[in-house]
Amino acid sequence: MHEIKCPKCGEVFAVDETGYAAIVSQVRDEQFRTELCEREQQLERQKEQEIHLLKTQAQAEQMKNAADLQQQIDRLKSQLAASAQTQQLAVTQATLSAQEQLHAKEKDILELQNKLTVQAADSRLQLQALKDRYSVELKSKDETIEFYKDLKSRLSTKMVGETLEQHCEIEFNKLRSAVFSKAQFGKDNDSSSGSKGDYIYKESTDEGVEFLSIMFEMKNEQDTTATKHKNEDFLKELDKDRNEKKCEYAVLVSLLEKDSELYNTGIVDVSYKYPKMYVIRPQFFIPMITLLRNAALNSVEFRKQVAEYKNQHIDISNFENDLNDFKNRFGRNYTLASERFQDAIKRIDESIEKLTKVKEALLSSENNLRLANDKAQDLTVKKLTRKNPTMAQKFAELAQSKEE
Repeated sequence: MHEIKCPKCGEVFAVDETGYAAIVSQVRDEQFRTELCEREQQLERQKEQEIHLLKTQAQAEQMKNAADLQQQIDRLKSQLAASAQTQQLAVTQATLSAQEQLHAKEKDILELQNKLTVQAADSRLQLQALKDRYSVELKSKDETIEFYKDLKSRLSTKMVGETLEQHCEIEFNKLRSAVFSKAQFGKDNDSSSGSKGDYIYKESTDEGVEFLSIMFEMKNEQDTTATKHKNEDFLKELDKDRNEKKCEYAVLVSLLEKDSELYNTGIVDVSYKYPKMYVIRPQFFIPMITLLRNAALNSVEFRKQVAEYKNQHIDISNFENDLNDFKNRFGRNYTLASERFQDAIKRIDESIEKLTKVKEALLSSENNLRLANDKAQDLTVKKLTRKNPTMAQKFAELAQSKEE
């Protein structure tokens, strides 16, 4: 049992365990509620204090910011007033400067007009001079082109006022004393067999051993000839004349078929039809003799040996081998010479092509000069300043001031 004393009347009560526990529980709950209520009131007071403090701080901060803002406003007002004065001064100065610039521009415009007038006159003079110069150059280029065209078609042979035979004879006589002093070259006057060639070339050693003989036939015809001959028409007769006059080589010097690519390339070997026969253009007349002569000089010793072998009835099989070797070497020399002649013809074609392009370029330059002159004649000061708004305004103000 437990005893509980009343705090008011002082009476003592006896309470069992269950009752005592209930009373203790009630007392504890009431105390907890009381403490809880006090704690809540304490927190509420603390919260109100903090809120009051925050409001006080916020009001102080707001007042401070307002003061700073007012200071900034006052400072900006002062700066704006000073800027207005500066701007007014700048406007005044800009106006004065613009007036000075306008006077300077008017002066420049007058000078520019005078310069344009002088330049236009100079341009016309220069254009006329260029036209005259290009006309002369074009004429010169045309003449050069015609020269090379004729050079290609005629292959550098000058046939004005002379026949083909005369031309070849003159070319040979130019070198006779210097190169062919021991050679015999003249017209074939022996027609006992019924026909004859035009010229025969023969050359022998000091011992009298003949090492080169050539039968020449020259063929040419006028461009107005109705019936055009071909080189092949004369090869059979030339071979017959060569055999009858006992010449080793036969050469047809021809201006026939002047547009033939075959005969215009150089020396044409027709030995597949007739042995030791060639067809050449007149400009290869001397080179052909030189080639055959140089090759024959290499065989002089062989020919001497042949004469000795024949006199002594010696087997000439070794000589035939040497002679074949000579033929092979001659063939190589001929091939090299032919390639060089072909290269010369190619360069002539290239020269014609380049000169033609120069002519086209000059014609194009003349057209460009004409267009430039038209543009110069159409040039005005206003067109020069059309894309400059400032200058356009200045021109308008200048025109208005002149009207006033």
